[in-house]
Amino acid sequence: MAYATVKRISGKQFLGIDSTNHSVVLSTPAEGVGVKPSEMLLVALGSCTAVDVVEILEKKKIDLTFLEILVSAEQDKEPPWAFRKIHLLYKLRGNGLTPKAAEQAIELSETKYCSVAATIRGVTEITTSFEILPDQS
Repeated sequence: MAYATVKRISGKQFLGIDSTNHSVVLSTPAEGVGVKPSEMLLVALGSCTAVDVVEILEKKKIDLTFLEILVSAEQDKEPPWAFRKIHLLYKLRGNGLTPKAAEQAIELSETKYCSVAATIRGVTEITTSFEILPDQS
């Protein structure tokens, strides 16, 4: 079973602690010290799929040397401001990395492995694209 604890630090600042005792600071933008709680969902989605993509490419014996995922989202204009569209742009670099391998890893993550994507897929449209960056030789 997964679980987390959220503790108020002060004002509208909070400490989120996961089941392995790792933590992250969250706050409103006005507090200026932590991640905006709603955007933490975007971070969670991006990092969930990042782990999957790295693991899938490792199994394919591809040495991934760079991975960055830019997550953008559209929210409803009225409360509760639900995310309706989320786009993930994967920027990858690696020895032996092909467009086919990148596309397969991203698709497997999105459709089979990423628990965050699976949780929000029913209410949010998730789209992806990727760029393979040139070697830095």
